[in-house]
Amino acid sequence: MKRIYTKYKTHYTHNFHLAYPVVISQLGHTLVGLSDSIIIGHTGKVPLAAVSLGVSLFSIFMVTGIGMSYGLTPLIAQENGRGNRSSCGHLLAHSFIINMITGLVLTGGILLVGHNLERMKQPPDVAAQAKIFLQYLAASYIPLMVFLTFKQFAEGLGFTKQAMNISIIGNLLNILLGITLVYGLLGMPRMGIAGVGIATFTDRLLMGVTMAWYVLKSPRFKEYLATFHFREISAASLKKITGLGMPVALQYIFEVSAFSGAVIMAGWIGSAQQAAHQIAISLASMTYMMASGISAAAGIRSGNNLGAGNFRDLRHSAIASYHMVLVLMGIAALVFVLGNRLLPAMYIQDPAVIHIASGLLLIAAFFQLFDGTQVVGLGVLRGLGDVKVPTVITMLAYWVLGLPVGYLLGFTFGFGVYGIWWGLSLGLLIASVLLFFRFQSITRGLEQTVGKV
Repeated sequence: MKRIYTKYKTHYTHNFHLAYPVVISQLGHTLVGLSDSIIIGHTGKVPLAAVSLGVSLFSIFMVTGIGMSYGLTPLIAQENGRGNRSSCGHLLAHSFIINMITGLVLTGGILLVGHNLERMKQPPDVAAQAKIFLQYLAASYIPLMVFLTFKQFAEGLGFTKQAMNISIIGNLLNILLGITLVYGLLGMPRMGIAGVGIATFTDRLLMGVTMAWYVLKSPRFKEYLATFHFREISAASLKKITGLGMPVALQYIFEVSAFSGAVIMAGWIGSAQQAAHQIAISLASMTYMMASGISAAAGIRSGNNLGAGNFRDLRHSAIASYHMVLVLMGIAALVFVLGNRLLPAMYIQDPAVIHIASGLLLIAAFFQLFDGTQVVGLGVLRGLGDVKVPTVITMLAYWVLGLPVGYLLGFTFGFGVYGIWWGLSLGLLIASVLLFFRFQSITRGLEQTVGKV
């Protein structure tokens, strides 16, 4: 163990300093949904189930936007590694166009889904409240895309702390404003589920404006932004960024939509199961987003090392990221096991919901290591520009295996919501193993090209 630590010590240090702000920033996206769930959960299981449905459906659109915006990050990291600073502003301008078009299209998609919840066979009272919530989430989507565009640009250059600081302040604002509006404090009317929607919109609007202002006005980016303009838009650059962003978006979609499909199936069983699913998935999403922060940092380091031709450092840095995520998710699994009844009680006091959620958290504890290693594998491969094969892997893992097996276990074999989650655990396991083999194959090949094994 000591020998391994000594071998990778430098990479642990570098990765940690790059990763922890990204972890906190990424966690901020999930904490919005988490705080919404906790704030609204104490008003009853129907509003909690409505937030569960709204957050789960919105998550598909959110991760699509995150994926599309991520097409910029490895390109910025690679160009920076090569010393081509003048190319970075050009790439940012093209990414901004892509992300705004994506934002407009997906805002319409969110509204469309919100008006068709009844067709998903959801409980009518849950669907009615979820529709209201989704309207506010739709309004927050363009500001979210603005935030992501400038966040990915800064992180691609290794500047990760500012997005972290903005996320922390934004989440505090979301919590305070949400409590005030939901419960009618300080003379405000009680707004219920609309209150958490307004708080989320306000949070994302201010985060988007602040992140854009920081990047455009900070002296540290002046040299990189010399070519940030919209006078010379290149179809080739748009295609290059989209060619990375679209597969990454699909990777996110295949995984998150599988879990969003699970919340719909849970709704077929009952509102208690749907509410319990939301509690467990919101907690599991927190650890996933923390792992995805390590993944994003691993992708940045991989892109930098690839651009500089440092293939041995590339491989060692990636392996160090695997070690870090195993430790993180191992701790998360232990917390879920020890707090499987205490954690759900933070959301709701309904004994039936707490009982179901406690069982789901034990399953979540089981798949933590798989979830962490698969997301780091995706991050490293994205940094290398390898996105097509991982996209196929995620599709097979979650939609060909995970979700169908979950349906069979849940409904055909009668295991209910627990069966659905065991099926999803299988998907995470398959994705983790296949992505690790893909990582091994590519990085060992890169080392061999320069005579290093």
